[in-house]
Amino acid sequence: MSLKNRSVRLLILTVSATAMLLPGASLAQAGAMIKAPTGNAFYTASAKQIKAGKPGTIIWARQVKYTANGRVALPSASKTMVVLYRSLDPKGKPIAVSGIIDLPKGKAPKGGFKMISWAHGTTGAADVCAPSRNADGGPADSYISYATASYDGWLKAGYAVLRTDYEGLGTPGAHPYLNGLSEGRGVVDIALAARQLYPTLSKDWLIGGHSQGGHAALFAASLAPKLAPKLNMKGVFAYAPASHLYEQGQAVSNLGDGFKGLTGLIVLILNSAARDAGVDPSTLVTPQITALLPKIEEVCSAQLGGADIFGNIAPKDVLKAGATTARIDAALKAMNPNLKIKAPVLIAQGLGDTTVFPSFTEALVNELKKSGDKVTYDTFTGLTHSGVVTDPAAQAVVSKWIKARLR
Repeated sequence: MSLKNRSVRLLILTVSATAMLLPGASLAQAGAMIKAPTGNAFYTASAKQIKAGKPGTIIWARQVKYTANGRVALPSASKTMVVLYRSLDPKGKPIAVSGIIDLPKGKAPKGGFKMISWAHGTTGAADVCAPSRNADGGPADSYISYATASYDGWLKAGYAVLRTDYEGLGTPGAHPYLNGLSEGRGVVDIALAARQLYPTLSKDWLIGGHSQGGHAALFAASLAPKLAPKLNMKGVFAYAPASHLYEQGQAVSNLGDGFKGLTGLIVLILNSAARDAGVDPSTLVTPQITALLPKIEEVCSAQLGGADIFGNIAPKDVLKAGATTARIDAALKAMNPNLKIKAPVLIAQGLGDTTVFPSFTEALVNELKKSGDKVTYDTFTGLTHSGVVTDPAAQAVVSKWIKARLR
């Protein structure tokens, strides 16, 4: 090889190595990851592939381009990657979890783009309900896209946005709905995965979420110091976090026809708690409900609440007469996010919320404060469950808090 050719080759290698350090470059470009399968095969990795790395490492990734009718890539992203990354289930079994990483446009500041890891609200428990599988008019679209303006605003403000799908949403296996250890771990591990994919991202990050995701965000914040000790978790914000599921469960037998809209959610919670407790849910519910349980793995929350599935059944008619729920009760109590969180906590609650009742959120705030957590609690008169996320006044309060924490 001539001196000239060796010089050219050295230059190419130097440029390639330098690209690894740029925000727009990834490990995929350097050939350090397995090539991602196409289509929905993307979501299934072999046990060997999953066990080949630590939790929080990338298995594979693929880029998604923004389109006007798209629902995955955000409008203000310079690059959007759908990722499959390694995590652990609550029993410590290695699993794969999917999610989305959006990078801001423009030059990264000194120290890199800071990160916000977002935990989404309830979409359902079927694979098609995963945010990374969302499509215009899809079965979970309205349960995902309502928050797009918030994510996109964070990108415009210069933050990288990370969005886990959670365990079992998109990927094989059941989704452990409202299992805080599962969901919280997914929220943390995608932050580690993002920094593996883009090493120049900042170590400073926040966690946020709404409803199911507010619950997940609080669990993630409690887990983060142990799971991601080299990252600087600056705080957690939770809109209307789910809490006190055991206490709410005690009232189900008193909820009649006026509460049929909650039955799908109640069955989703009961089914997950039963699985966590090792109980067959069909031993607890009426034959009518038992016949409909397979729908949980087939359709999303919007459809579960329809009159042809659970939406025509009153909550009081879910459980069999005399059903013994002691083991389920223990699982429901373990779901309550009364946790020790070292970083500052912001909780935002709409006082017009009829899904996550303000009285339960207030009780949670008091519990967290009693545990020594530094909690800021903001309430918004008249705002509904989704309105607390979309309302400009609530957005302004949360944005100001984010800016102060990631300054």
